[in-house]
Amino acid sequence: MAKCENQYSACHTHIKTIKAVGYTKSQLMQRMKENKILLNELAEKLIASDYFEVSNECYQAKIIEIAVKDLDFVDGATTSQLFSKAANLKLHLCPLELAPYIRLAYLNQKEGYDAHQLKNRAPYGSITVASKIFCEDISVPKGFYLRRIQGDLWLRGYIADEEHVWNPDDYFIFCIDEK
Repeated sequence: MAKCENQYSACHTHIKTIKAVGYTKSQLMQRMKENKILLNELAEKLIASDYFEVSNECYQAKIIEIAVKDLDFVDGATTSQLFSKAANLKLHLCPLELAPYIRLAYLNQKEGYDAHQLKNRAPYGSITVASKIFCEDISVPKGFYLRRIQGDLWLRGYIADEEHVWNPDDYFIFCIDEK
């Protein structure tokens, strides 16, 4: 792996501090609506589920945006391979509730529209928020990703099974320890 911020600085990464301010689910939904953030059906389902728990405590999380290839997977990797390698590098999964806060902080995400998007691939320009997989049932959303489509900002839920291989150029967001 290329070295970035101390260990990650040579990667093409973005490091940010995200503040979670203790919103309820309905307050989070309202903030996203105020910022014209759209949700797909899977995101709505995941937010409405019992898996999506919100903390009433304020906290900060330092996050890193990193490509699959920067985790030494030049041919791609499954979710479990990615998460295992990330853990070895002291990268942590994000709390599920952090995804809307990240979306609210990433208002200037680059355009990700591609009229020729391939099925069963992370969409061009998307950034997947690495979070715990709560249910192995393929019909249950596994997490969230951020996307800008023709100028519109999205927080989208996704479904992927354990056989899904993420491309080397797919991007993920992990939490990193504050130093």
